[in-house]
Amino acid sequence: MSDFFAESDWLDFSNVVDQETEFIPLISPEEEDRMNTEEVPEKLSILPLRNNVLFPGVVMPITVGRDKSIKLIQDAYKGNKIIGVVSQKDSSIEEPVYEDLYSVGTVAQIVRLLKMPDGSSTVILQGKKRMNLVGFVQSEPYLIANVKPFNDKREKNLSKESHALFDSLKDMALSIIKQSPNIPSEASFAIKNIESPTFLVNFISSHMQADVVDKQKMLEETGVMERANSLLKHLDKELQILKLKNDIQSRVRVDIDQQQKEYFLHQQMKEIQNELGENPVQQEINELRLNAKNKKWVDKVDKTFHKEVDKLERMNPSGAEYGIQLNYCQLLLDLPWGEFTKDKFNLKRAQRILDRDHFGLEKVKQRIIEYLAVLKLKGDMKSPILCLYGPPGVGKTSLGKSVAEAIGREYVRMSLGGLHDESEVRGHRKTYIGAMPGRIISNIKKAGKSNPVFVLDEIDKVGRSNHGDPSSALLEVLDPEQNDTFQDNFVDIEYDLSKVLFIATANELSTIQPALRDRMEIIEINGYTIEEKLEIARKHLVPKQLRDLGLTNTQIKLSKLLIEKIISSYTNESGVRGLEKLIAKVIRNRAKQIAFNEKFKAKIDIAELAKILGPAFDRNKYKNNDVPGVVTGLAWTRTGGDILFIETSLTKGKGKLTLTGNLGDVMKESAILALEFLKSNHDVLGMTQEEMDGFNVHVHVPEGATPKDGPSAGVSMLTALASVFSKRKVKKFLAMTGEITLRGEVLAVGGIKEKILAAKRAGIKEIVLPASNKKDIDDINPLYLEGLKFHFLKTMKEVLAVSLLK
Repeated sequence: MSDFFAESDWLDFSNVVDQETEFIPLISPEEEDRMNTEEVPEKLSILPLRNNVLFPGVVMPITVGRDKSIKLIQDAYKGNKIIGVVSQKDSSIEEPVYEDLYSVGTVAQIVRLLKMPDGSSTVILQGKKRMNLVGFVQSEPYLIANVKPFNDKREKNLSKESHALFDSLKDMALSIIKQSPNIPSEASFAIKNIESPTFLVNFISSHMQADVVDKQKMLEETGVMERANSLLKHLDKELQILKLKNDIQSRVRVDIDQQQKEYFLHQQMKEIQNELGENPVQQEINELRLNAKNKKWVDKVDKTFHKEVDKLERMNPSGAEYGIQLNYCQLLLDLPWGEFTKDKFNLKRAQRILDRDHFGLEKVKQRIIEYLAVLKLKGDMKSPILCLYGPPGVGKTSLGKSVAEAIGREYVRMSLGGLHDESEVRGHRKTYIGAMPGRIISNIKKAGKSNPVFVLDEIDKVGRSNHGDPSSALLEVLDPEQNDTFQDNFVDIEYDLSKVLFIATANELSTIQPALRDRMEIIEINGYTIEEKLEIARKHLVPKQLRDLGLTNTQIKLSKLLIEKIISSYTNESGVRGLEKLIAKVIRNRAKQIAFNEKFKAKIDIAELAKILGPAFDRNKYKNNDVPGVVTGLAWTRTGGDILFIETSLTKGKGKLTLTGNLGDVMKESAILALEFLKSNHDVLGMTQEEMDGFNVHVHVPEGATPKDGPSAGVSMLTALASVFSKRKVKKFLAMTGEITLRGEVLAVGGIKEKILAAKRAGIKEIVLPASNKKDIDDINPLYLEGLKFHFLKTMKEVLAVSLLK
């Protein structure tokens, strides 16, 4: 039990002890003194006590069950009724011997022996004084031992501090009795009427809830003050525990009472509202049923909806599940089951809108027009799943809005960047608190029609975690053979997504899951030329920024020459996002001048542009190959095309190859391949292999902080090595790209359009390409190729013949 005073200790002796019984439960100080002066016999019969300790002056009923103990009690009861009571060290021992007992016990008097109805014996004992066991005498028929009086340190005159200590003991014991519901009120009466300080300590020690070890320590304390201090600490600790327990029970009781109160009030309110016909919950359910009559859903959805509404009607509105169930029913109503927008089949109008909003992007526009043409002829078909793949800032995301306007459909966009939880796509099951549908279904609900243009932005940046793989969940969404039965975990009913025109956007294909990539129709969108950027800036970016910043054409004029200067000297990108920011900066500067009433000319010149944007820079410009061993290569980057320089040098040594410039493994292998090819074909250079082995070779690619990798630098590296060994310079204004083999073949590479654009920006006039890349050139607009001469070569010997000067 958690209380100090065990309930079983407070026994009602009125039915077992008559008026002639010679004991008083509460003793006075005089009676205590008389008991302390009584002589202690040298030998005493010892009654082992389990699970308790008898203190002097305290009356205790004990049920006797052991044969030896029953014999001892019977013999003593016939004699002088004086015995020794000593607690066992281990309560589990059934037949304790002398060594199993503590050395300090209590001389006790048998007050009464009672036969109980169940056949057991109960003896009522009163402690007299403490004693020490000093020697074993006999163990049969019961234990007898030599004893001597305990050396009791008695306080004759108590100080004020002592009186305060005993008063504190009384107050604390009364507090415990008051706090505990299991202790009868008679206990308070008993403690209030105790006059003797020693008996007060013994009385509380005997009835406190503690184990035998703690009580025995209390019994063995010589001085009453030490015992009182130990007892006070024990009572203080247990009082705190008791208060804490009562506080917890009180809080729980208040919560339960509050819940019951709220339940009854809700029931009463419900009945009142029913009588008045104003129950808002019922009104809401009736409204759901009324709205369902106008829905164009199939029988399966209709049955599910009415079943769920009936379930909602039976639920308690104050329960947590009620809100989820209501949201579910509302979602079924809000979803556009079988509701479609009518496509506009005016193909010329659609072409006009696409051309108006986006410059270039011919492949995408052609594919949309093809789709509309087939839809116009056939009348019904599954929508294609398009993936627009290209560098940032070329208009992939904004194209979705134009497509939606061109064919007259609703437009929704879902950003997949950083998505790492499958539930974001498929939704949560209704069993979870706070469950909600996935973002696919949520966006269909937002669109209000079942055939919107749905842009899945940044599909290459979908993550994965221990919450599942979202890209795997998208497999069902983006598969035309499966998405007519798409099942969201929250909706739990098949929904037809086959009429949705999905347009995904990506910067890289390598990070898209292969199975997902296979389901989409990939349309590559390349970067823009300077001419295209100029047209985009004039037709789209400048008017947009003027509208956004509140200026007019009369307040600022940006000439073609100025815009071209911004493109060539202040940007280095495939798209136009950076260009738009710079144009906005120029226009904001003019807005500041107008706000400060400064004088200005409407037309901005090159000098003023330098003040606004700072000094121009010439990046990626061609550098003359004045020395052998320097070659201009073409590279593909995430932001489009770029040029890089391969530099080589020779020093006397033992043929060691050193590679620097933060190169990746593939690029390092290309350098090793190039050197080995030249060694095996040394006659091309007019050298012997021994002569080549006499040099250490160093290959460096500048801008060492930028990581570089890929196979397309193989041709450039071989040409640079051949140049430095043969001491023949490379032709001016020549750049190259291609992968090589150990046999000297030139293999095809990717990113041809971006590399050609980078070459044009850098002022390159001739480009060496693998012969197998000629098909890529045929797909490029001839405008991009003006001023460039191409060499389509199959072997490295052909490359060296074209690129090295005589």
